Amino acid sequence: MAEPKKLERRGLGRGLSALMADVAADTTDTGGQRPAETLVPIEKIVPNPDQPRRSFTEEALAELTDSIRAKGVIQPLIVRRNPRREGTFEIVAGERRWRAAQRAQLHELPVIVRDFDDTEVLEVAIIENIQRADLNPVEEAAGYRQLMDRFGHTQERMAQALGKSRSHIANLLRLLTLPEDVIEMLRSGALTAGHARALVTADDPSGLAREIVRKGLSVREAEALAKRAKPKTSTSRVSQAPAKDADTRVLESDLAAALGMKVSIDHDEATGSGRLTVSYRSLDDLDDLCGRLSATGRPD
Repeated sequence: MAEPKKLERRGLGRGLSALMADVAADTTDTGGQRPAETLVPIEKIVPNPDQPRRSFTEEALAELTDSIRAKGVIQPLIVRRNPRREGTFEIVAGERRWRAAQRAQLHELPVIVRDFDDTEVLEVAIIENIQRADLNPVEEAAGYRQLMDRFGHTQERMAQALGKSRSHIANLLRLLTLPEDVIEMLRSGALTAGHARALVTADDPSGLAREIVRKGLSVREAEALAKRAKPKTSTSRVSQAPAKDADTRVLESDLAAALGMKVSIDHDEATGSGRLTVSYRSLDDLDDLCGRLSATGRPD
């Protein structure tokens, strides 16, 4: 197998469009050849364990399988040498093609081997799926969360590299603060991202989500339902606590998006002191939060 040329190290700062452009530039030359493409036995190709896409619909896989059975795999997979198992290749982009090719009983697949590090593998996997609208909102948000947790990327930096607005990324990350049953409804398509956004600040998002699904409410109707549900909060508590200003609410949302947990800020203007409350859903969430706090301030 011909050794592919080594690429210079790149980071998110260079932009994902540049990463994907590198691949595109290597797939064709002036003679229409593909010097970087090679055939690899299908059993030596393994999926990326950090692949943000978790749902592969049976109908779409069946259609792709039929196409591959008739015409073969037209677009090569992007892979890297598997750092966890010598002699194998890890998929960077193209897992759906790999799954369909297995069903079509192909023995070899065309691949382009790239020298990507862990960060670039995750970045390319996310951008490929986002560009093709293949990720559901939960998978997309989980991909952003991985980039933030594992590689320290900020929302602003991701927005620039992925060609998304910061508000789009922040809104998706807030969905991860919803209860698991609501997230599952979102993952399955029973709820849209618009429905789920209306539930982020609700007192009983699970109950409202079930009502939205049962009645088949539109996003506007869901927003109205969540708004009507807010007065259920104790009136005495409302009277005692002044309404939070816009800056505090934005800060709460940003912290919630960054941590993946519900955050509440109670600030006393008179004394300048206050209380920050982080709500976790499980011991795993608590362990993750403790790990982040203990890592803060460590030298690079």
